Amino acid sequence: MIVGGGVVGAASAYYLRLAGKEVTILDKGAFGKGCSHGNCGYISPSHVLPLCKPGAVTKTLKSMFNNNSAFYLRPRIDFRLWGWLLKFARYCNQREMLSTGHALHALLQSSDQEYRRLFQSELTETEFDTTGMLFVFATQKMFDEYAETNELVAREYGVRAEPLTGQQLVEQEPALKSGLAGAFKYAGDSHLRPNCLMESWKRRLEAMGVTIREQVEVTGFRTEHSEVRAARTNAGEVEADQFVLAAGSWTPLLGQTLRYVPPIQPGKGYSITMGRPPVCPRHSMILEEYHVAITPFQTGYRIGSTMEFAGYDDSLNQQRLGLLRRGASEYLHHPYGEPVEEEWCGWRPMSCDGKPIIDRVPHYSNTYVSAGHSMLGISLATGSGKLLAEMMTGARPHIAAAPFRASRF
Repeated sequence: MIVGGGVVGAASAYYLRLAGKEVTILDKGAFGKGCSHGNCGYISPSHVLPLCKPGAVTKTLKSMFNNNSAFYLRPRIDFRLWGWLLKFARYCNQREMLSTGHALHALLQSSDQEYRRLFQSELTETEFDTTGMLFVFATQKMFDEYAETNELVAREYGVRAEPLTGQQLVEQEPALKSGLAGAFKYAGDSHLRPNCLMESWKRRLEAMGVTIREQVEVTGFRTEHSEVRAARTNAGEVEADQFVLAAGSWTPLLGQTLRYVPPIQPGKGYSITMGRPPVCPRHSMILEEYHVAITPFQTGYRIGSTMEFAGYDDSLNQQRLGLLRRGASEYLHHPYGEPVEEEWCGWRPMSCDGKPIIDRVPHYSNTYVSAGHSMLGISLATGSGKLLAEMMTGARPHIAAAPFRASRF
């Protein structure tokens, strides 16, 4: 039984079913309608470096109390959040950053390979696009600084971007304004439309015999000695032989009923989905100075990103949505399209060290966790699902599992 019908839960169900398990997914809402619905849809092998970097604490804390910054911490008394921030600070050094990068690189490469296999026949109509991704810079200073990061990533992980300046950038991406400092193009990155991906996952899982139960909220568990026997839900108890916590940002709240609270905080992201603008970008892109992400779907267009630590508040902050519009206006000739289809917010499950937790839950021999994928849920989902299934069935892990252990904190 998998608790959570997002992209990580879906991928976990797929690989467990391939391994011969009978699988049921429970979701307290509708399948695929949480954070897996409104994100920017990136499959990004380039995103190997975590947020935990040298200098990140000073830079982030300076901006986090400003509601006009990309990162915002709503002032409040929240001891769990402040504990998370202290843990986050401990990982903001060169050694931990590079180590986390190596773990993420292995998982990102695995996921990318699995997606490309799945898109050939099993997952269809996802609007999968392999044009590549641009990291776009308005200022020469930030462009030059990222050139050093590009060299580091190429040296450590073998992932290198192509620098584009001036006319080169305009020729490759006419939607961008002239006068920008430049961009770095990651040709190996791709994107898709997240809701189409989740619809495709649902079709595939049901065809494989996976049971998906929506509007079933797990409120606790019935345990016996060192095993979980059943999930307690608003629809009664649901028994199973093995359990998986794959509920994203809600995982710590579920875990506390099992004496396990992983260091995951809800990082609220926003997006605006609309029709394609008159001159629509060819590439997905991140507008670096504003930390705004752009995704051109085949059937639409999305502006997204920002990070707000506001607990589990699900209200739409119009000021945060305004930051997305303002950032897009600085870089693009036609930043918006019509009509606006959806204004959205959702909680990214932010782990304090930037790596997901994929492991057995402490204290219980038949219960596992796959959560804390931060901003890389789609990018890491298939590799995570494959690794989890290997752990649960006793198969040899296809990548090193140690970096994702639950006991590392």
